[in-house]
Amino acid sequence: MSLRQLLTEIAGGWAKAKNEQFTGHPIATLLRQELVKAIKNTLPSTTNYLVKASAGAGNWADVPWLSILNPSITESTQSGIYPVYLFRSDGSGVYLSLGFGTTELKRQYGTALAKQKAEELRNSIRGLDKRLNNWDQRVDLRSNTTLGKSYEWASAGAKFYPLESMPDEIVLISDLKELLEVYAGVNLGTNNHSSKIVRDSQFLSKPFLLLAGISGTGKTRFVREQVKATGSLSETYCLTSVRPDWHEPSDLLGYVSRIKGKAEYVSTDVIAFLAKAWRAIVNNGFVVSQQVDDNGESKLVVQGDSIVLNTAAPYWLCLDEMNLAPVEQYFADYLSIIETRQWYWDDSGKFTYGCDALLSASVINHNDYSEQLRQQLGFEEAQYDSLWQLFCAHGISIPFNLIVAGTVNMDETTHGFSRKVIDRALTFDFGEFFPNNIDEFFKAKSEPKKLSYPIYSQAEFGQFSSITADPAAEKAKAFFKAINAVLQGTPFELAFRAFNELCLSVISFAPENDEQLAAVFDDFLMCKVLPRIEGDEDKLQTLKGEALLQRFKDVIANELESIWEGDRVDLLRQFIGSDDSVIKVKCRSKIKLECMQTQLDSGFTSFWP
Repeated sequence: MSLRQLLTEIAGGWAKAKNEQFTGHPIATLLRQELVKAIKNTLPSTTNYLVKASAGAGNWADVPWLSILNPSITESTQSGIYPVYLFRSDGSGVYLSLGFGTTELKRQYGTALAKQKAEELRNSIRGLDKRLNNWDQRVDLRSNTTLGKSYEWASAGAKFYPLESMPDEIVLISDLKELLEVYAGVNLGTNNHSSKIVRDSQFLSKPFLLLAGISGTGKTRFVREQVKATGSLSETYCLTSVRPDWHEPSDLLGYVSRIKGKAEYVSTDVIAFLAKAWRAIVNNGFVVSQQVDDNGESKLVVQGDSIVLNTAAPYWLCLDEMNLAPVEQYFADYLSIIETRQWYWDDSGKFTYGCDALLSASVINHNDYSEQLRQQLGFEEAQYDSLWQLFCAHGISIPFNLIVAGTVNMDETTHGFSRKVIDRALTFDFGEFFPNNIDEFFKAKSEPKKLSYPIYSQAEFGQFSSITADPAAEKAKAFFKAINAVLQGTPFELAFRAFNELCLSVISFAPENDEQLAAVFDDFLMCKVLPRIEGDEDKLQTLKGEALLQRFKDVIANELESIWEGDRVDLLRQFIGSDDSVIKVKCRSKIKLECMQTQLDSGFTSFWP
């Protein structure tokens, strides 16, 4: 079929198709397969474009689309600029648009400010190529959904093809080639307006990860691959092997020694890596300064905007075999300080980040070794003078671009985790989230998504306005209250911190429908709730004397009804080089609860593999 025939048939059949069964529908097949094939045949053979199409994820979308991405310019439809076909919700026609991803814009700015940023971006792009003067500035998709409406304001130029008067093949192909030329030119002309509009990474809700699993599953390799995807092993990666005799923070952060008759600071690879992350912050153009808060207290802060933030790669500190030593002891300072991180965003998209000191000013600003320590940590150059003075006044805090990932094996040679540690981390059952598929040993078909540091510390109600699946946070509140009602009065009861992290997860993943929202809830249970639960039958009882695991399972089955018996979207992995990159998996919390119940039947249960 020709491009004209396919556009006509999909648009003409769309309104009727939306009221019919989604799975296996011929209109969805035409869009995902035949139209993708036709577009690929139209593109020059020398190009390496990624062509992706969507009719919905599990259910019909209100506005189906097909995107054309140049990986050197744009890697994801959630961010960046790309040509896209957008079908009207009522099937009356289709647009060819130079669009830009709305998901990351809304996540960083909120819907209202995202529209303003989109307007600025539209004007900037249209000023770069006069050919866009012949393309419409506005798009009318006649959509009633938040997501569908967002496509309307996220366009630098578009042409509408009515169903009743679809242009001939020559015109359609000519328009597409012109827009692809504009697309390439925009990238060459505005290095900061293409792939760097918003980084194509999944923001985490916490900067501290526990990767738990049996030996040999690739936990450390996972961290290395994350580093290679966003930075370099020589610059943005530090591997530290935890020793069994570590019992206090000085083992990790260094200590003052007087063996040679005068005080000197014995630093470690970890504190040197923190210093490297701080140098990167300065080198990327962020402003590090002193700020006085409402209480008259001065503190060190970092300021910048989202555009600059997209240039700052995450720095990964990997603590290998993290629980060979008692984590609560040698990691105590970090566990306390991590909760003092504060991100503030204003209405113009600028942020301020602050955090208490991990290494205090009194330790740094010591006459005997201050200059020696400055050289050890790599701050001797003049460009770091003001930063070092701030460290001497306020101490060295946790840099916002630092992610700590601890690899964990649970056996007779290791230590367990208290709820203090679990509450401050994202715990991943590595085999469940990133399974070893032997069929992909020689050639991988899937890969983890790129992960990046959090950009929020406290969830705010206004941030939910851009969340299509839960714009008023009502579903998140109802879910949290339902599961906490089971845990009430037990050692596993949740509080404000857990609810804040549930909200941050929803904001970070920005689910567009109920199935994706249920997937966020499912992963929250796996990362934040189930790791806290362990014990025998006496301990695992509700206030009413019911079996806690069974009662918990019943409640979750109701809350996650849409995915409990079927598949759900994998939020952290994707297919490689596929037109449809979405991976589907079984409900993780259901599988884990069944395993924990089986363990309990033998006398004792816990989350850990």
